[in-house]
Amino acid sequence: MTGINKSNFRTFDAVVIGASAGGVNAITDILAQTNRAVSFPIFIAKHVGLDDRGGAVTVFNKLTDLTIVEAWDKQVIEAGCVYIAPSNYHMLVENRKLLCLNTDEKACYVRPSIDVLFQSAADVYGERLLAIILTGANEDGAEGVRSVARGGGYTIAQQPQSAEVDVMPRAAIATGCVDQIMTLGEISHFLNCLVA
Repeated sequence: MTGINKSNFRTFDAVVIGASAGGVNAITDILAQTNRAVSFPIFIAKHVGLDDRGGAVTVFNKLTDLTIVEAWDKQVIEAGCVYIAPSNYHMLVENRKLLCLNTDEKACYVRPSIDVLFQSAADVYGERLLAIILTGANEDGAEGVRSVARGGGYTIAQQPQSAEVDVMPRAAIATGCVDQIMTLGEISHFLNCLVA
């Protein structure tokens, strides 16, 4: 279903976001419009090159009042903070208090992997997890969306027509596990409604 279904506003304890090609612009759009009073952590896995040294974090921090950091191993999770997976590391939610990083085998040819992040977060947060798949050029995230749905979490895919590259949101939608399809503006509005 497309657009915002207000009957689906509920309390979430965490949000995971996955993006690849075109993801910097999409994530920037969402974070720049998201209320800084968010009461949940946001974890982001975005595919980046091996030589990336936190460039995306620098870009995001210039455009939003949210606290955005590149995650490190055994980092304590704080509500209202945005954690970005570093280049060449999988980022996992170990429990409700800690993140962990590893260099396990690539998934869908990438590290950090969206599937790995989403699956670990689904194990920890279950039905209190909101997962968002954005623009991208491969199918990473589709298995993660299945995991979130199996755990009772809620899933959103970017409207493919609005994505810079539509392969990733289309792959997620094809799983049959996406609850809503939204534009970037609708996703920001949805997040802000969770804060209000």
